[in-house]
Amino acid sequence: MDDLLIAPGPGAPHGLRIPAVELVEQFSRSSGPGGQGVNTTDSRVQLSLDLATTTALEETQRARVLRNLASQLDDTVLTIAASEERSQRRNRAAARVRLAGLLREAVAPAGPRRPTRPTRGSQRRRLEAKSRRGAIKENRRRPDSD
Repeated sequence: MDDLLIAPGPGAPHGLRIPAVELVEQFSRSSGPGGQGVNTTDSRVQLSLDLATTTALEETQRARVLRNLASQLDDTVLTIAASEERSQRRNRAAARVRLAGLLREAVAPAGPRRPTRPTRGSQRRRLEAKSRRGAIKENRRRPDSD
């Protein structure tokens, strides 16, 4: 297996090179249609990369990737599964392409926030909600002795 090369882009101006020794591939039987081949070949590929220990990322890139991919990580390990193709070789290539795409997007910095103003409708709804809440609190008061 060769190193995984990621093209230059935002957040990685020189691209990324993930050494092949840091990528862990596991193979298993794929589910779904495929006839007899599905029962005999281990064509499903799981490609894993530990983002906390990889040498391919700088510290700022590592922090950004861990933050952006937090929902997809198991501890600090990113795992991609590919089982769309019938051959293991094509699934390996698909998993590598998918991993490269995820990392390319995750390493890119977020764009600047465009300041926006609340709409007239949202301002009106907010004020009405405040009035309703104030009326509820007003009704909790002890009645006047008059």
